[in-house]
Amino acid sequence: MRKSSTSRLVANFLLFQIGWLACVLSAAWQQPLYGALCAFAIVVWHISRARDRGGEFRLILLVTVIGLLWDSLLVWQGLLVFSSGMLLPFVAPYWIILMWSMFATTLNVSLRWLRTRYLWAAVFGALGGPLAYYAGQRLGAVEFSSVTLSLAALAAGWALIMPVILHLSRQHDGYAFVSE
Repeated sequence: MRKSSTSRLVANFLLFQIGWLACVLSAAWQQPLYGALCAFAIVVWHISRARDRGGEFRLILLVTVIGLLWDSLLVWQGLLVFSSGMLLPFVAPYWIILMWSMFATTLNVSLRWLRTRYLWAAVFGALGGPLAYYAGQRLGAVEFSSVTLSLAALAAGWALIMPVILHLSRQHDGYAFVSE
């Protein structure tokens, strides 16, 4: 792997981690706009670097809609309770919707290795999704009405969502970045 490819992977991974932490902490501190702006900036930067900006934008839009629907279903069912960033009742807060957009930026870069490994993607989703929400809960950004039921629903949902969005990433691949 070339040095520039490795640095892109590392940068993509680190930017997502920074954005995730900014979203979660700002939401926990009742200031969700700051994290949302950070996530938005990361998404804009990511799209600006893609050779096929349209493809990458379509992927981000599709994943954002999937995330909006999934998290809103969990809010509507009372499994996730958010205290900040809620613009409408029973709709996921804007900061977590932007977090889904930001997560989509990893699909063709640092999570690219999962794209044809659907079983691994399901396992990754079933473990990683609930762990991320649990960490967000521990930091104060979200509450679970029932820890066991909420984590079980998250695991099942993410086990299905990950292979689907990775399949979408193959159809809308803007990974070939312009030279630096």
